[in-house]
Amino acid sequence: MAATLAEKIIARACGRQSVNPGEVVTCTVDLAMMHDSGGPRRVKPILEQLGATVWNPDKVVVISDHFVPAVDAMSAAILDMTRKWVSDNRISRFYDMQGICHVVLPERGHLSPGKFVVGGDSHSPTGGAFGCFMFGVGATDMAGILVTGETWIKVPGTIRVDINGSLGTGICAKDIILHLCARIGTGGAEYQVIEYCGNTVCDMPMMSRMTLCNMAAELGAQTGLIAADETTTDYIRAAGGDAGDREKWLGDADAEYLKTHLVDASSLSPYVAAPHSPANCAPVDMHTGVSVHQAYIGGCTGAKLDDLHMAAAVLKGRKISSSTRLLLAPASTRITAAAASDGTLATLTAAGAILMPSGCGACAGYGAGVLAENETCISSTARNFQGRMGALTSKVYLGSPYTVAASAVTGFITDPREFLEEGRI
Repeated sequence: MAATLAEKIIARACGRQSVNPGEVVTCTVDLAMMHDSGGPRRVKPILEQLGATVWNPDKVVVISDHFVPAVDAMSAAILDMTRKWVSDNRISRFYDMQGICHVVLPERGHLSPGKFVVGGDSHSPTGGAFGCFMFGVGATDMAGILVTGETWIKVPGTIRVDINGSLGTGICAKDIILHLCARIGTGGAEYQVIEYCGNTVCDMPMMSRMTLCNMAAELGAQTGLIAADETTTDYIRAAGGDAGDREKWLGDADAEYLKTHLVDASSLSPYVAAPHSPANCAPVDMHTGVSVHQAYIGGCTGAKLDDLHMAAAVLKGRKISSSTRLLLAPASTRITAAAASDGTLATLTAAGAILMPSGCGACAGYGAGVLAENETCISSTARNFQGRMGALTSKVYLGSPYTVAASAVTGFITDPREFLEEGRI
């Protein structure tokens, strides 16, 4: 029977030849990832009440990224408890203050095609860029997984998003996903799978594919998926991981999809999401002229190395507006090191960007960089819910790193294409 990629992975995980959308099955978990906010401090009391231990410490990854570095005694206590729990439970795969979990996990080679993976965070669909089925769960479900190594899932249907054409100057994966947020809506793919395909996706580097899958969460999807290819396996091997047999993990040509969305990448312009929803999107010219107090390049979806390169392409030889502050929080310490090595950080800081630690930071309203009452920010992050980045009266617009950087230069939301030469990445 013909099957989608998602159905094939779930069938393998539950030990069956095939599954159908709507069925509820129990799956063996290949890997479970937690961070300091939703991880040990939430699951530890549950495990203690059950008198239970972790089923397989070698299949658990813990990453501290929300409360890092500690800015108060509460944050320090959460990190201290996380470190002690990891030690007590013999979790060897612990990345402490190394970056945001959704970037560190693949960066360290933990993802590969065909795996069934759970993460204790709603942006866990990022892992689908590597051809594995990865989705977010809450603390109660995670506690059950830590004890049994299994979890249940209602088999989702798959929505195919076929993206073709060449992206224009100053247009990137973030603009594609913001376009889809406007088109599909934040609940338009509720509990389904978004599978991205087409020649635009095939031509994308892994970091751009991660952006598409990351923000499948904003579409309401259970996960995003991209079938693995040579680009995928090259990345995994360079990260020290096992790329496995990617040819096995492809959807069948005659598989049934709930629907198919066609996207002409060559026709897209930069997109911006207005407060207070990622679905409140329109081409940038609908928002040009909105003054911004802060521009923020950060978060799991907006501060990867390629994202920093985009910002640097706009900011090279320029200065940010005196009325705007530009905060820069690379998504991992390795990205910070790479950006320092290739000159990107020098370009960004010379323009006036303020370098901040790697971590979730202001994106989730933690630590430095939060917004005051009535302030406006344009951010390369994934969400702009009311109050998420600070005061309830603050306003957050979402855009690509190109758009955020251009807006930092002018002090108001700006089309980045006027700062970029034709063909410049």
